[in-house]
Amino acid sequence: MKIRWYGHSCFLLTSENGDSVLTDPFAPEVGARLHDIECGAVTVSHGHFDHCYTAAAAGEPVVIDGAGEYDVGGIHVIGFPAFHDKEQGRKRGKVMMYLFEIDGIRLLHAGDVGDQLTKEQLSEIGVVDVLLVPIGGKYTLDYMEAREFANSLKPSVVIPMHYKTPNSTIDVDDCSNFVSTVQDCKIHKLNDSEVFIYQYTLGEDRVLVLDPYKETESEDQVRFEL
Repeated sequence: MKIRWYGHSCFLLTSENGDSVLTDPFAPEVGARLHDIECGAVTVSHGHFDHCYTAAAAGEPVVIDGAGEYDVGGIHVIGFPAFHDKEQGRKRGKVMMYLFEIDGIRLLHAGDVGDQLTKEQLSEIGVVDVLLVPIGGKYTLDYMEAREFANSLKPSVVIPMHYKTPNSTIDVDDCSNFVSTVQDCKIHKLNDSEVFIYQYTLGEDRVLVLDPYKETESEDQVRFEL
C-alpha cells in the first residue's frame, strides 16, 4: 500500500493493484490548492471546508460520507461514526472514521475525532494495523489525547495528521509535542510525502512523520518502504 499525505487530513491511499481512495480533501483556504487528483473514491469525515473539498478529485469518483460498507475496486471501506468533541457532539457534531482494508492491511483514518473510543467502538473496529490520527488539538484530539487514542487501538504504525505545517492556515498545534511524547517508539521522520507499507514490514510501535506533498516532487524518486 502506498500512502501519500497532502497535508492536514488528506491522504491518497493506493493499493498494489492501483485502486485508490482520497481522504478528507481540503479547500484552498487551508493553504494549498488540491486539484485533479486521480482516485476511485473520496471519503469525507464531515462537512467542514477543510475536510470535504471533493472538487480536488479528477473526474467523478464515488463520494463516501456515511456509515456502512463500501468497495472501491479491491479496497474495502467501513465507515464508523464518532464525535467531534467531548460533549457527545453537542459542540461540533459528529464525524466519520473510515477503516480501509488494503493489500491485507487494516488502516483507520480517524477523521476529526475529538473524544476517546468506547469499548463498543473498539470492538466494532477491531484490529488496526495503521492509524492516521489527528494531533493538533483545538478542534480534535490534542497530542496527549492522540497518544491515548492510539494506545487503545494498539496499531503497529501511527501517522499523525491534522497539525500545523509551514503552509497551513489552520490554527492548530504542530507535531513537536506529539513526537516528544512517543520517544519510546521508533520514530521515522521521513522528510517525504509518501511511504510504502507492506504486511511483512509492519513491525510494531512505529511513528511515521510525513511532509505534505508538493507538485514539484518527481514520481520517479525513491520512496520509503517501511
